[in-house]
Amino acid sequence: MTEATLHGVVAEYLTPDALVAACKQARKAGYRRLDAYTPYPLEEAAEAIGFEKTQVPLLTLIGGILGGLTGYGLQYWVNLSAYPQNIGGRPMHSWPSFIIITFEMTILFAGITAVVGMLTLNGLPQPYHPIFNHPRFTAASRDRFFLCIEAADDRFELAETKRFLQATDAIDVAEVAD
Repeated sequence: MTEATLHGVVAEYLTPDALVAACKQARKAGYRRLDAYTPYPLEEAAEAIGFEKTQVPLLTLIGGILGGLTGYGLQYWVNLSAYPQNIGGRPMHSWPSFIIITFEMTILFAGITAVVGMLTLNGLPQPYHPIFNHPRFTAASRDRFFLCIEAADDRFELAETKRFLQATDAIDVAEVAD
């Protein structure tokens, strides 16, 4: 059996304010590979750990534009090249009649791109994460707040990081293995 490698050090807090203060202190101390776990969305914690905006809105825009162009281009190709029919003397390229399908394809491609982009950029699905090895982590879905500094951080040194997290008024500091 192989020995488990260290994922990081996890600190547990009772209040969101304590977590946010610890996140700010960790960023100020130079830690960059950290994550906060809360029972509900906490915008202050995301800002404190340096969470950056994602590329999902840009991907959604690109997907929507491609969808609109695909919808319009398909109709144009079918009506003018693949299967032209002159019905009632109407023009072959009647752009007002193309708007509905173009709109629907824009929405379809944008929605699919947003979902796939979000899942891909978030690394999902991820049925297992090392943080689940923490014995009291299930409380993160009820009433506790956790801060994890990963061992992959450049500034990480086990003893120093544990001392740092204990100094942030954490009620518990523990190591988490992969």
